[in-house]
Amino acid sequence: MSGDKFKSYDMEGLRTIYYGSSTGGPGQDPSHLVAEKFYAPWCAHCRRLEPVWNEVGLEMRKLQSPVKVGKMDATSYTSIASEFGVRGYPTIKLLKNDLAYNYRGPRTKDDIIEFAHRVSGALIRPLPSQQMFEHVKKRHRVLFLYVGGESPLKEKYIEVASELIVYTYFFSASEEVIPEYVTLNEMPAVLVFKDETYFVYDEYEDGDLKSWVNRERFQSYLTVDGFTLYELTDTGKLIIIAVIDGKNATIEHTRMKEFVQEVAKDYRNRFHRRDFQFGHIDGTDYVNNMLMEELNVPTVVIINTSNHQYYLPTRHIETLEDVMQFINDILDGTIEGRGGDGILQRLKRIFYDIRTTVVSVFRSSPFLGCFLFGLPLGVISIMCYGIYTADTDVAYTEERIEVSKTEIETRDENNEEEKKEENNENSLVLSDAEQEPKDIMEKKND
Repeated sequence: MSGDKFKSYDMEGLRTIYYGSSTGGPGQDPSHLVAEKFYAPWCAHCRRLEPVWNEVGLEMRKLQSPVKVGKMDATSYTSIASEFGVRGYPTIKLLKNDLAYNYRGPRTKDDIIEFAHRVSGALIRPLPSQQMFEHVKKRHRVLFLYVGGESPLKEKYIEVASELIVYTYFFSASEEVIPEYVTLNEMPAVLVFKDETYFVYDEYEDGDLKSWVNRERFQSYLTVDGFTLYELTDTGKLIIIAVIDGKNATIEHTRMKEFVQEVAKDYRNRFHRRDFQFGHIDGTDYVNNMLMEELNVPTVVIINTSNHQYYLPTRHIETLEDVMQFINDILDGTIEGRGGDGILQRLKRIFYDIRTTVVSVFRSSPFLGCFLFGLPLGVISIMCYGIYTADTDVAYTEERIEVSKTEIETRDENNEEEKKEENNENSLVLSDAEQEPKDIMEKKND
């Protein structure tokens, strides 16, 4: 990934802890180089990285490296962490001039130091002699080399190097430096040396240079870890991985690894490096997390990084021919792929990540888990109870109002009926009073 531009800050003023020189941070001198770890005090991964990070700082100081090593509590300086694009903990970045390079490799002392030296140095390293070329070639399992003078291809090469320097080295040399066994049909050219041979970049066959470099930066057979597995998903290749238990010395685990190695070596012309990647991984944690499925080891799993589907063997693999048949069945469409990048799969990933995050937090710190998840649930419960009781009170009040209205209406109706009865009685009394004189007169007349 290319370096992201950032604003300069005086990190010592923000209590960044440095293991090297005590001079000012990158905000005081843009030429300073800083390997910075952004962490959170409650993060279990950060605590596990802490002793490794201390060793990195002491080693860089011992080597008198220009790269200073520091760390910053991202929870105390959230605005700066946001400016640097910190979205998870721990995050390691190499701050160089006005660029920030992300580190996504294994969290070991040697790998972090190698990353710091690679990114802090020259973008394109020149090889002035054939002796220097052979020396560098022995040190690097994968080596990219530009041969020739100034050209549009070199400009593209520099552009690609500025983005992918976080993963690999980039070199340049003149045609005289190249050994005699290397054949170049045209100049300038870009080559990659790996797997005891070399390959020349062909724009018409290999596509754009960045995609080609991103595919070719891996050896044909790898010892895969979680970081490598994540990086391989950007290559678009079909990844054939033997999943084994490294602590299990039984012949089943050993043979499964050897089967995949033999296919990668003996059938490289049939399974071209452009489309296939081979390797083995120790343990199932990373694979299970990627596939969201529990695998039984030893086994072989094939991942299609172009559509995020994966394939599992339909029968137990016991021979090299079984591995070959497994691959051919996938290429023929005989075995149906699982997973993918559809909406349902994405929803499944969201719920899976939530579940695994909750479980990991409770496993690492039960009290913290109860606080982080129990407190919000308690607040939500209280809010729901308050809403429910409020609705009940409103309903009860409305019911009482309706009852009161009914009682008033009933009372009014009763009053009206009583008035009518009184009026009727009064009418009867009046009628009797009027009738009585008439009866007297009639008696007199008689």
